[in-house]
Amino acid sequence: MKHIFLRVYIALTGVFLVPGVFSDTLDALIAPAWKTALLSGESITQLAKNPAVPELSPRDAQVRRLTAGVIKEINPTILSESLYLYKKPSGAASWTQAEKTALYNNMLALSTLAGLQYYSVSHKSMRALFEISQVIDDPATQKPTGDPSRSVPPLSLTVYARQKDLTFGDNIYQYDYFASENALALIQRNFTAMSLGIVPVISKNMLRSVVAVIDAGEYLLIYSASFAKTVSLPGVKNRMGQSFANRAEAILGWFTKQADKAFIR
Repeated sequence: MKHIFLRVYIALTGVFLVPGVFSDTLDALIAPAWKTALLSGESITQLAKNPAVPELSPRDAQVRRLTAGVIKEINPTILSESLYLYKKPSGAASWTQAEKTALYNNMLALSTLAGLQYYSVSHKSMRALFEISQVIDDPATQKPTGDPSRSVPPLSLTVYARQKDLTFGDNIYQYDYFASENALALIQRNFTAMSLGIVPVISKNMLRSVVAVIDAGEYLLIYSASFAKTVSLPGVKNRMGQSFANRAEAILGWFTKQADKAFIR
């Protein structure tokens, strides 16, 4: 998988889905320059200069309303964005209900993130991103329940997960899933405060990861954006950007494998 780093790095922890009907053509969704790069097999990543101005979001009113709502809620100091084009193995004009449901359930399978590998620049080696990733019943009791599944994607669904990673430690996250005719999406938010080592860097509910998976004919257009309001400490923003970049590459690889399971070759 090739990548374009436009200014700095991308952040993605999870995947966010937004309800609504999206255009099913790339020309209507993205700028020609982005389309050319994506069709060549590259992904586009960018850390916005102004966290209040998303630049890569598809031309979709609902996606943009969602990002605008997040910006209003948390007033982020970091915004990372990514665009990625997944070519369906089946080559179908649009996904079938069975493929859409399979992809939805694969995205619910948060346990498959455990053991996910990423390249650590500081260690110059591959390391496990998540030591633990499990769906739980409730943030208070934290009883593992196993990954949920649905026979048909519901309009909305909320699940909680405990995830322990090598950067931010052991935390609880809320995942809100949404489904529409042409899109699947999820919104991840931190239910607990997050730290780098012993240093608190993101307060509770101050991280949002937004991912829209849009059916675009023989492709899936993946838009991801991570918004965070971080503490004002020297070096934190740069380190967070690097961390989000590492997570992004690993999770894009995870998504590709999950999509491969959903589509018949």
